[in-house]
Amino acid sequence: MTMQLLPALVAFAFVTSITPGPNNLMLMTSGANFGWTRTIPHMLGVGIGFTVMIVLIGAGLIQVFELWPLTHTILKIASVLFLAYLAWKIANAAPPAAAQDETGTPLTFLQASLFQWVNPKAWAMALSAIGAYRPEGSGLIGVFLVAVVFGLVNIPSISCWVMLGTQLRRLLNVPWKLRAFNFTAAALLLASLYPILMPH
Repeated sequence: MTMQLLPALVAFAFVTSITPGPNNLMLMTSGANFGWTRTIPHMLGVGIGFTVMIVLIGAGLIQVFELWPLTHTILKIASVLFLAYLAWKIANAAPPAAAQDETGTPLTFLQASLFQWVNPKAWAMALSAIGAYRPEGSGLIGVFLVAVVFGLVNIPSISCWVMLGTQLRRLLNVPWKLRAFNFTAAALLLASLYPILMPH
């Protein structure tokens, strides 16, 4: 990683990690519904899962889409269906009292990790980072460097959304307020589907 590329990659990782998207909206909602501690596995699943995703894509997984374009269409359909399901789950999340009684369930580490593969923003981030910031001729080492930078920047960035959610939790102590918040978050999550639903 050249000294010219490293600051640019760090800035790119920060901006793309901290801006709104499916992961951050879900983390904010989880923080509001379940609190900081119960959201930690979800947060780690996002950060570590995305880092692994960069490595696997950079190692050549993207060639699958070039050889079999149908797999890209299948991924797009899976993304839409899964995000719609998550929006429904958010809209119907249990109120704080129920969540404390363990009747509510935040995403697990594995679920959050696997979600990266159907998250259109995660794909765009990974492909852009590898394409623009991996030094030419660096091979797999360059991919690992990109992944490490994202891993170091991503988790602190997304934790801000969990913290925002936990602060909102204090304001959402009335069931109807939490329900309104959850419906709004679900609507925003569905709105994030716009880029992949619209023809290019």
